[in-house]
Amino acid sequence: MAPKHNNMIHNNHFHKQWQNYVRTWFDQPGRKKRRRVARQKRALQIAPRPVAGALRPIVRCPTFKYNTKIRAGRGFTLEELKAAGISHKVAPTIGIAVDHRRKNRSAESLQANVQRLKEYKSKLIVFPRKASKPKQGDSEPAELSNAKQLSGPVIPIQPSRLPIKARKITDEEKNTSVFKSMRIARANARLIGIREKRAKEQAEQDAIKKK
Repeated sequence: MAPKHNNMIHNNHFHKQWQNYVRTWFDQPGRKKRRRVARQKRALQIAPRPVAGALRPIVRCPTFKYNTKIRAGRGFTLEELKAAGISHKVAPTIGIAVDHRRKNRSAESLQANVQRLKEYKSKLIVFPRKASKPKQGDSEPAELSNAKQLSGPVIPIQPSRLPIKARKITDEEKNTSVFKSMRIARANARLIGIREKRAKEQAEQDAIKKK
């Protein structure tokens, strides 16, 4: 906006050294190469372990908006490891992430992650600390010779998508309101305690009147 009234004329400084503050990105190809070389070095250092790191569990995203999606979590719970027959102390040594804080809220997630652990265990190749002195639980020499470093994700998580075909909306669906049903269900869950209390008080009053 232009200045109003009989005030001092603005003396704005527009001749700043803007060239000194321009952010360039000429090092992008060099950074790209440096990252690729660092990935290759790390893969050599941790070989023959998988490049992607430890095995992660399947978890659901938080909040009502995203809880239909699944993703990789931080680590497996102690309950999941126990059901799969793996010690929580041994798990990190064989490439399984452990999260002692997470809890299993449903039997479905518990079974899915137990099955994931069992699948990983069946494909696992354990190298002995000393090649001359293999211990119990180490893989056979034939398996060790065929072992290759896994470059992709460890047992990739497949998104669970249910095939939905197009169809006509029924009259029953048109007449029902999901919003109202949800509101009623929430109200019933919220008021269950006070309704039970009122019913109990009413029953006591009726018993007193009968006497």
